Amino acid sequence: MQEFNGIPVPAEGAQVRVEGGRFIVADNPIIPFIEGDGTGRDIWKAAQAVFDAAVEKAYGGSRKIVWYEIFAGEKAFNKFGEWLPQGTVDAVRELKIAIKGPLTTPVGGGIRSLNVALRQLLTLYSCIRPVKWHPGVPSPMKHPEKLDVVIFRENTEDVYAGVEWEQGTAAVKKVIAFLNGEMGRNILPDSGVGIKPISISGSRRLVRAAIRYAIADKRKSVTLVHKGNIQKFTEGAFRDWGYELVKTEFRGACVTEDEIWAGGGDGTVPEGKILVKDRIADAMFQQLLLRPDEYDVIATTNLNGDYISDACAAQTGGLGLAPGANVGDEQAVFEATHGTAPKYADKDVINPSSVILSGAMMLRHMGWAEAAEAIETGITKTIANKTVTYDLHRQMAGATKVGTSRFGQEIVRNMA
Repeated sequence: MQEFNGIPVPAEGAQVRVEGGRFIVADNPIIPFIEGDGTGRDIWKAAQAVFDAAVEKAYGGSRKIVWYEIFAGEKAFNKFGEWLPQGTVDAVRELKIAIKGPLTTPVGGGIRSLNVALRQLLTLYSCIRPVKWHPGVPSPMKHPEKLDVVIFRENTEDVYAGVEWEQGTAAVKKVIAFLNGEMGRNILPDSGVGIKPISISGSRRLVRAAIRYAIADKRKSVTLVHKGNIQKFTEGAFRDWGYELVKTEFRGACVTEDEIWAGGGDGTVPEGKILVKDRIADAMFQQLLLRPDEYDVIATTNLNGDYISDACAAQTGGLGLAPGANVGDEQAVFEATHGTAPKYADKDVINPSSVILSGAMMLRHMGWAEAAEAIETGITKTIANKTVTYDLHRQMAGATKVGTSRFGQEIVRNMA
């Protein structure tokens, strides 16, 4: 088979394929991984051992992941002189499913964000963030168990498209002159300017993915979150295009909030239907605090999704326990959602749960649900036993503090 970054692909593995929108996974799939920067070295070592143990436990040796390292971030820069080598992008494009630890974003010129670059280069348009509470995890909420949402954040458009001009440059002066002179705006001449593109196609594919997930997972509702009361032709259009999609493609599976109240209706959702509703973004933050059990699947624009997913994670234990995936039609990259925390690197103290739970998401995406369940059971039991890393230990009375590697070993032990 081919090589990437000059490193041959393992001959003993089989390439994941995509046919008719479905990922076809053999019993020995080649899965590329990016170790990650900073604490990525610690958490990946623990996580890989957990993944291999879960697959062994679930399938007794009949299935096995063939790991293949690819490079991004500091490790790539030190090895190849590039933060994101083309070979890494090509490897994910060809091998279809990958997983990564946290990456450093270089300061100054060059790539604005390695994570954003991967999402845009591979058209990974859905950032999927499931957020739920694990019993025993400290939370600032009285009832963290009421929050169980899956957030679908649009991943390639909005302000993250990176279309902006720096204050004082010749380019921004041209943009301001055009907007003020030709479009009748009144932008101050000492402004920086950014553009927020949101398209019909980008909005529809994201909402489509969220509704399909809700149907497959037997969820009750999908909420479109937007700031359409102010940004009518971008955020408001996202909402409108979402409802149009419901009426044209999911008429048999969904009902809208307007429809259940129309003509004297009492708000009852017909049996077997998924309720599609919408909420203004700032109000949604309050709703998720006060009435979290009324929300299930959330579909939203890029910046809103960034804020909401982190805010939800804070209610259920923080980013250290928050998994994530970036999924497109042809590729999927699963990732730790936290930063690199370089001051803790190589100290074997960091919580590896984010990348481990992201791996469980990956296994489900591969169709290996039994291995995913083993991981989730192992983490739940380990935390319930109060055997935890320092971030949880300092909030839990009577807990036993362990390092990254030991925490991973306890997850394996508690998979039974």
